[in-house]
Amino acid sequence: MKKEVLFISRGESFMINAIMDNLKSGGYALKRIEPKISTLNEEKEKYRIIVFYLGEYVEEISDFLTYLKDITIEEWKYLYCIGSKDELNTLKKNVLIHAVKNTYERPLNVKTLIGDLDELIEEHSGDEAMKSILVVDDDVVFLNMMKEWLSDEYRVAVVNSGTRTITYLANNKPDLILLDYEMPVTSGPQVLEMIRADSELEKTPVIFLTGKGDRESVTKVLSLKPNGYLLKSLTREELKASIAEFFEKSKLEDIKRIAKERIGGF
Repeated sequence: MKKEVLFISRGESFMINAIMDNLKSGGYALKRIEPKISTLNEEKEKYRIIVFYLGEYVEEISDFLTYLKDITIEEWKYLYCIGSKDELNTLKKNVLIHAVKNTYERPLNVKTLIGDLDELIEEHSGDEAMKSILVVDDDVVFLNMMKEWLSDEYRVAVVNSGTRTITYLANNKPDLILLDYEMPVTSGPQVLEMIRADSELEKTPVIFLTGKGDRESVTKVLSLKPNGYLLKSLTREELKASIAEFFEKSKLEDIKRIAKERIGGF
């Protein structure tokens, strides 16, 4: 993970500039933006660490807080918030607090923030080599559980609808998609159909998640020709073992394919 921070604040002040100067002295590259959805949408792809300096205005930007929560949870961001006790309490009302990595009540000891960011960078220093997984399910509780279970070994992003899946895939190419078979509005099979119809996504592995393990249900799922299926009733250990086995098989298949291509070249 790079030492790059997207810093969100309304305007600048002596305190805001002091925090940013200290972060720069700590080796972090910064980009400050205003708390606007359009601006955040333009910059979000470039940064995984977000520092949000709150103010009294936080009560006025509920739509922005909701959007920030969504991208933090869905797109594998790390959010740190600085504010007064009342401002931080506002985050709880807007459910943004569930997406926050850490909060800091003003006045802030900037060394504490830098220490936490350095720890995060060290912890995720090998992330670029990790496989990425997108989990799609309309159950937010299930999504949070999956993220908790898998994040120690994989880069995990989560989305809660078929529409959000297609939007996410427009800018991201995961190594594997775990796709809920039964979802409202846009079902798992419909999402799979859209993925297979896109020339840039068609080879992306998709494994269905299903709550039904009877023969008829499994046959129906497999008839759509996904790369496999997993029961939602699996334990953490069983789930991780199944995913590890999938990636191992994919690795062996790639080795065989490359070897075959080389032999055919002679």
